[in-house]
Amino acid sequence: MNSLNSLNTAPLSGAARLSDWGLIRAAGEDAAKFLHSQLTQDFALLGLNEARLAGFCSAKGRLLATMIGWKPSEHEVLLALPTELLPAILKRLSMFVLRAKCKLSDASAELQLWGLVGADAAQTLVEAVPNSPWTLSQKNGATVIALPEAAGQARFLLVQAQDAAAPALPVLAESDWQWLDLQSGLAWVRSATTEQFVPQMLNLELLGGVNFKKGCYPGQEVVARSQYRGTLKRRTFLFALQGQALPGQEIFHSEDPGQPAGLVANAASKDGRSLILAETKIAALDSGSLHLGSVDGPLLQPLPLPYALTEAQ
Repeated sequence: MNSLNSLNTAPLSGAARLSDWGLIRAAGEDAAKFLHSQLTQDFALLGLNEARLAGFCSAKGRLLATMIGWKPSEHEVLLALPTELLPAILKRLSMFVLRAKCKLSDASAELQLWGLVGADAAQTLVEAVPNSPWTLSQKNGATVIALPEAAGQARFLLVQAQDAAAPALPVLAESDWQWLDLQSGLAWVRSATTEQFVPQMLNLELLGGVNFKKGCYPGQEVVARSQYRGTLKRRTFLFALQGQALPGQEIFHSEDPGQPAGLVANAASKDGRSLILAETKIAALDSGSLHLGSVDGPLLQPLPLPYALTEAQ
Protein backbone atom coordinates (compact mmCIF):
# COMPACT_ATOMS: atom_id res chain seq x y z
CA MET A 1 0.00 0.00 0.00
CA ASN A 2 2.26 2.75 -1.21
CA SER A 3 -0.43 5.15 -2.29
CA LEU A 4 -4.13 5.85 -2.23
CA ASN A 5 -4.36 4.72 -5.85
CA SER A 6 -3.20 1.26 -4.84
CA LEU A 7 -6.31 1.00 -2.69
CA ASN A 8 -8.66 2.10 -5.46
CA THR A 9 -7.17 1.36 -8.85
CA ALA A 10 -10.26 1.97 -11.01
CA PRO A 11 -12.33 5.18 -10.90
CA LEU A 12 -15.87 4.57 -9.73
CA SER A 13 -18.83 5.77 -11.75
CA GLY A 14 -22.52 5.31 -11.09
CA ALA A 15 -25.16 5.61 -8.37
CA ALA A 16 -25.38 4.13 -4.86
CA ARG A 17 -28.65 4.00 -2.93
CA LEU A 18 -27.94 5.58 0.46
CA SER A 19 -30.20 3.39 2.55
CA ASP A 20 -28.45 4.36 5.80
CA TRP A 21 -29.32 8.04 5.41
CA GLY A 22 -32.56 9.80 6.29
CA LEU A 23 -34.18 13.23 6.20
CA ILE A 24 -35.58 15.65 8.76
CA ARG A 25 -38.04 18.23 7.45
CA ALA A 26 -38.40 21.63 9.09
CA ALA A 27 -41.52 23.38 7.75
CA GLY A 28 -43.01 26.74 8.57
CA GLU A 29 -42.39 30.45 8.43
CA ASP A 30 -39.56 30.22 10.99
CA ALA A 31 -37.95 26.98 9.73
CA ALA A 32 -34.68 28.51 8.49
CA LYS A 33 -34.53 30.97 11.40
CA PHE A 34 -34.98 28.18 13.92
CA LEU A 35 -32.24 26.00 12.40
CA HIS A 36 -29.99 29.04 12.20
CA SER A 37 -30.23 29.27 16.01
CA GLN A 38 -29.35 25.59 16.48
CA LEU A 39 -26.70 24.65 13.89
CA THR A 40 -23.12 25.71 13.20
CA GLN A 41 -23.93 27.17 9.79
CA ASP A 42 -25.87 30.21 8.58
CA PHE A 43 -29.37 29.09 7.57
CA ALA A 44 -30.95 32.53 7.81
CA LEU A 45 -29.31 33.51 4.51
CA LEU A 46 -29.60 30.09 2.87
CA GLY A 47 -30.64 30.45 -0.78
CA LEU A 48 -32.63 28.06 -2.93
CA ASN A 49 -29.60 27.26 -5.11
CA GLU A 50 -27.23 26.17 -2.35
CA ALA A 51 -26.85 23.65 0.43
CA ARG A 52 -25.00 23.91 3.72
CA LEU A 53 -22.84 21.43 5.59
CA ALA A 54 -23.55 21.90 9.30
CA GLY A 55 -23.10 20.44 12.76
CA PHE A 56 -25.48 20.21 15.71
CA CYS A 57 -23.60 20.57 19.00
CA SER A 58 -24.24 19.95 22.66
CA ALA A 59 -23.89 22.82 25.11
CA LYS A 60 -20.28 21.70 25.57
CA GLY A 61 -19.56 22.22 21.87
CA ARG A 62 -19.39 18.50 21.08
CA LEU A 63 -20.95 17.34 17.84
CA LEU A 64 -24.18 15.39 18.21
CA ALA A 65 -24.51 15.09 14.43
CA THR A 66 -23.28 16.43 11.12
CA MET A 67 -25.68 16.98 8.24
CA ILE A 68 -26.44 18.65 4.90
CA GLY A 69 -29.26 21.19 4.79
CA TRP A 70 -31.06 22.95 1.93
CA LYS A 71 -34.34 24.69 1.14
CA PRO A 72 -36.62 22.93 -1.38
CA SER A 73 -38.99 25.90 -0.95
CA GLU A 74 -39.03 29.24 0.85
CA HIS A 75 -40.52 27.96 4.11
CA GLU A 76 -39.06 24.46 4.20
CA VAL A 77 -35.62 23.05 5.05
CA LEU A 78 -34.48 19.46 4.64
CA LEU A 79 -31.62 17.98 6.66
CA ALA A 80 -29.87 14.81 5.44
CA LEU A 81 -28.02 12.78 8.05
CA PRO A 82 -27.26 9.16 9.00
CA THR A 83 -30.45 7.27 9.90
CA GLU A 84 -28.92 5.88 13.10
CA LEU A 85 -28.84 9.40 14.56
CA LEU A 86 -32.10 10.75 13.12
CA PRO A 87 -34.59 9.85 15.90
CA ALA A 88 -32.41 11.31 18.66
CA ILE A 89 -31.60 14.47 16.68
CA LEU A 90 -35.24 15.00 15.71
CA LYS A 91 -36.27 14.64 19.37
CA ARG A 92 -33.57 16.99 20.63
CA LEU A 93 -34.25 19.68 18.02
CA SER A 94 -37.97 19.47 18.81
CA MET A 95 -37.22 20.38 22.43
CA PHE A 96 -36.05 23.83 21.32
CA VAL A 97 -38.82 24.77 18.86
CA LEU A 98 -40.99 26.33 21.60
CA ARG A 99 -43.01 29.15 20.01
CA ALA A 100 -41.20 29.19 16.67
CA LYS A 101 -43.44 28.71 13.65
CA CYS A 102 -41.66 25.51 12.67
CA LYS A 103 -42.79 21.89 12.56
CA LEU A 104 -40.19 19.12 12.53
CA SER A 105 -40.86 15.67 11.08
CA ASP A 106 -39.14 12.59 9.67
CA ALA A 107 -39.34 12.79 5.86
CA SER A 108 -37.29 9.65 5.18
CA ALA A 109 -40.28 7.63 3.94
CA GLU A 110 -41.17 10.28 1.35
CA LEU A 111 -37.83 10.74 -0.36
CA GLN A 112 -34.90 8.58 -1.44
CA LEU A 113 -31.23 9.53 -1.38
CA TRP A 114 -28.59 8.46 -3.88
CA GLY A 115 -24.87 9.09 -4.09
CA LEU A 116 -23.74 9.83 -7.65
CA VAL A 117 -20.16 9.82 -8.86
CA GLY A 118 -18.67 10.66 -12.24
CA ALA A 119 -18.52 13.73 -14.44
CA ASP A 120 -21.72 12.88 -16.31
CA ALA A 121 -23.75 11.53 -13.40
CA ALA A 122 -25.80 14.62 -12.56
CA GLN A 123 -26.42 15.51 -16.21
CA THR A 124 -28.85 12.61 -16.45
CA LEU A 125 -31.10 14.40 -13.97
CA VAL A 126 -30.76 18.17 -14.24
CA GLU A 127 -29.96 20.65 -16.97
CA ALA A 128 -27.43 22.71 -14.99
CA VAL A 129 -24.95 20.53 -13.14
CA PRO A 130 -23.73 21.99 -9.82
CA ASN A 131 -20.00 22.64 -10.27
CA SER A 132 -18.68 23.46 -6.80
CA PRO A 133 -19.32 21.87 -3.39
CA TRP A 134 -22.65 22.69 -1.77
CA THR A 135 -24.22 24.21 -4.89
CA LEU A 136 -27.63 22.85 -5.84
CA SER A 137 -29.92 22.32 -8.82
CA GLN A 138 -33.57 21.25 -8.85
CA LYS A 139 -35.72 19.84 -11.64
CA ASN A 140 -39.03 17.97 -11.69
CA GLY A 141 -38.94 17.44 -7.94
CA ALA A 142 -35.38 16.06 -7.90
CA THR A 143 -32.57 17.86 -6.10
CA VAL A 144 -28.87 17.42 -6.94
CA ILE A 145 -26.24 18.77 -4.55
CA ALA A 146 -22.55 18.92 -5.42
CA LEU A 147 -20.35 17.31 -2.76
CA PRO A 148 -16.58 17.56 -2.18
CA GLU A 149 -14.65 15.57 -4.79
CA ALA A 150 -13.05 12.24 -3.98
CA ALA A 151 -9.83 11.21 -5.71
CA GLY A 152 -10.50 13.89 -8.33
CA GLN A 153 -13.97 12.55 -9.13
CA ALA A 154 -17.11 14.68 -9.06
CA ARG A 155 -19.73 13.55 -6.52
CA PHE A 156 -23.36 14.49 -6.00
CA LEU A 157 -26.21 13.82 -3.59
CA LEU A 158 -29.51 13.09 -5.36
CA VAL A 159 -32.78 13.50 -3.46
CA GLN A 160 -35.96 12.43 -5.25
CA ALA A 161 -39.46 11.09 -4.61
CA GLN A 162 -39.69 7.63 -3.10
CA ASP A 163 -41.55 6.31 -6.15
CA ALA A 164 -39.14 7.84 -8.69
CA ALA A 165 -37.16 5.53 -10.93
CA ALA A 166 -33.57 4.76 -10.01
CA PRO A 167 -30.96 6.85 -11.85
CA ALA A 168 -30.06 5.44 -15.27
CA LEU A 169 -26.50 4.81 -14.14
CA PRO A 170 -24.40 1.78 -13.18
CA VAL A 171 -25.30 0.58 -9.68
CA LEU A 172 -22.64 1.07 -7.02
CA ALA A 173 -22.52 -0.70 -3.69
CA GLU A 174 -23.08 1.49 -0.66
CA SER A 175 -19.63 0.41 0.55
CA ASP A 176 -18.12 1.96 -2.59
CA TRP A 177 -19.79 5.27 -1.74
CA GLN A 178 -18.48 5.08 1.82
CA TRP A 179 -14.98 4.55 0.38
CA LEU A 180 -15.39 7.74 -1.64
CA ASP A 181 -16.60 9.63 1.43
CA LEU A 182 -13.36 8.72 3.17
CA GLN A 183 -11.29 9.91 0.20
CA SER A 184 -13.11 13.25 0.26
CA GLY A 185 -11.90 13.88 3.82
CA LEU A 186 -15.44 14.44 5.06
CA ALA A 187 -16.13 12.61 8.34
CA TRP A 188 -19.74 12.12 9.40
CA VAL A 189 -20.68 11.78 13.06
CA ARG A 190 -22.07 8.32 13.79
CA SER A 191 -23.73 6.83 16.86
CA ALA A 192 -20.35 5.50 18.06
CA THR A 193 -18.81 8.98 17.89
CA THR A 194 -21.58 11.33 18.94
CA GLU A 195 -20.37 13.95 21.48
CA GLN A 196 -16.73 12.95 20.89
CA PHE A 197 -15.54 15.89 18.77
CA VAL A 198 -15.71 19.66 18.59
CA PRO A 199 -16.20 20.67 14.93
CA GLN A 200 -12.55 21.56 14.31
CA MET A 201 -11.44 18.08 15.37
CA LEU A 202 -13.30 16.76 12.31
CA ASN A 203 -11.98 19.60 10.10
CA LEU A 204 -15.60 20.71 9.72
CA GLU A 205 -14.74 24.41 9.38
CA LEU A 206 -12.31 23.62 6.53
CA LEU A 207 -15.13 21.96 4.60
CA GLY A 208 -17.52 24.91 5.01
CA GLY A 209 -19.46 23.49 7.94
CA VAL A 210 -18.96 26.31 10.49
CA ASN A 211 -19.79 30.01 10.22
CA PHE A 212 -17.89 32.00 12.86
CA LYS A 213 -19.75 35.25 12.11
CA LYS A 214 -23.31 34.04 12.75
CA GLY A 215 -25.19 34.36 16.01
CA CYS A 216 -25.36 32.01 18.96
CA TYR A 217 -26.18 28.31 18.84
CA PRO A 218 -25.66 25.51 21.39
CA GLY A 219 -21.93 25.17 22.12
CA GLN A 220 -21.01 28.28 20.10
CA GLU A 221 -18.69 29.73 22.75
CA VAL A 222 -16.72 26.49 23.01
CA VAL A 223 -16.42 26.22 19.22
CA ALA A 224 -15.25 29.84 18.96
CA ARG A 225 -12.66 29.39 21.70
CA SER A 226 -11.33 26.29 19.95
CA GLN A 227 -10.85 28.39 16.83
CA TYR A 228 -9.27 31.50 18.30
CA ARG A 229 -7.42 30.50 21.46
CA GLY A 230 -4.32 29.31 19.57
CA THR A 231 -2.95 26.34 17.68
CA LEU A 232 -5.30 23.38 17.45
CA LYS A 233 -3.77 20.24 18.90
CA ARG A 234 -6.07 17.65 17.30
CA ARG A 235 -7.27 17.14 13.74
CA THR A 236 -8.74 14.40 11.55
CA PHE A 237 -6.37 12.61 9.19
CA LEU A 238 -6.76 9.98 6.47
CA PHE A 239 -5.10 6.60 6.96
CA ALA A 240 -4.96 3.19 5.27
CA LEU A 241 -4.52 -0.11 7.05
CA GLN A 242 -4.75 -3.85 6.59
CA GLY A 243 -7.93 -5.41 7.99
CA GLN A 244 -11.19 -3.85 9.11
CA ALA A 245 -11.92 -0.82 11.28
CA LEU A 246 -15.04 0.64 12.88
CA PRO A 247 -16.07 4.14 13.98
CA GLY A 248 -15.32 4.67 17.66
CA GLN A 249 -12.22 2.45 17.78
CA GLU A 250 -9.28 3.97 19.61
CA ILE A 251 -5.91 4.83 18.04
CA PHE A 252 -2.64 4.29 19.95
CA HIS A 253 0.84 5.75 19.44
CA SER A 254 3.94 3.60 19.64
CA GLU A 255 5.69 6.04 21.98
CA ASP A 256 2.77 6.40 24.41
CA PRO A 257 1.01 3.01 24.63
CA GLY A 258 -0.74 3.72 27.91
CA GLN A 259 -3.43 6.05 26.58
CA PRO A 260 -5.32 6.55 23.32
CA ALA A 261 -3.92 9.09 20.86
CA GLY A 262 -7.10 9.36 18.83
CA LEU A 263 -10.40 7.91 17.67
CA VAL A 264 -11.71 6.51 14.39
CA ALA A 265 -14.40 8.84 13.06
CA ASN A 266 -15.36 6.95 9.89
CA ALA A 267 -14.16 3.77 8.22
CA ALA A 268 -14.69 1.88 4.96
CA SER A 269 -13.35 -1.57 4.13
CA LYS A 270 -12.95 -3.70 1.02
CA ASP A 271 -10.63 -6.42 -0.25
CA GLY A 272 -9.24 -6.92 3.25
CA ARG A 273 -8.11 -3.32 3.64
CA SER A 274 -9.57 -0.16 5.11
CA LEU A 275 -9.52 3.58 4.83
CA ILE A 276 -10.23 5.53 7.98
CA LEU A 277 -10.66 9.14 8.95
CA ALA A 278 -9.30 9.33 12.47
CA GLU A 279 -9.10 12.24 14.87
CA THR A 280 -5.71 12.25 16.54
CA LYS A 281 -3.10 14.47 18.14
CA ILE A 282 -1.26 16.43 15.45
CA ALA A 283 2.02 15.82 17.28
CA ALA A 284 1.48 12.07 17.02
CA LEU A 285 2.38 12.22 13.32
CA ASP A 286 5.81 13.74 13.98
CA SER A 287 7.47 10.51 15.13
CA GLY A 288 6.76 6.91 15.96
CA SER A 289 3.76 5.09 14.51
CA LEU A 290 0.00 4.90 15.01
CA HIS A 291 -1.94 1.68 15.42
CA LEU A 292 -5.58 0.61 15.57
CA GLY A 293 -6.87 -0.72 18.89
CA SER A 294 -3.50 -1.04 20.64
CA VAL A 295 0.20 -0.53 19.94
CA ASP A 296 0.21 -4.14 18.70
CA GLY A 297 -2.70 -3.48 16.34
CA PRO A 298 -2.66 -2.80 12.59
CA LEU A 299 -0.27 -0.05 11.47
CA LEU A 300 -1.89 3.12 10.15
CA GLN A 301 -0.39 4.48 6.93
CA PRO A 302 -0.93 8.27 6.63
CA LEU A 303 -2.42 9.42 3.32
CA PRO A 304 -2.84 12.98 2.02
CA LEU A 305 -6.10 14.79 2.61
CA PRO A 306 -7.67 16.59 -0.37
CA TYR A 307 -7.51 19.92 1.49
CA ALA A 308 -4.94 21.81 3.58
CA LEU A 309 -5.04 21.68 7.37
CA THR A 310 -4.82 25.36 8.19
CA GLU A 311 -4.18 26.71 11.65
CA ALA A 312 -6.72 28.65 13.66
CA GLN A 313 -6.14 32.38 13.56
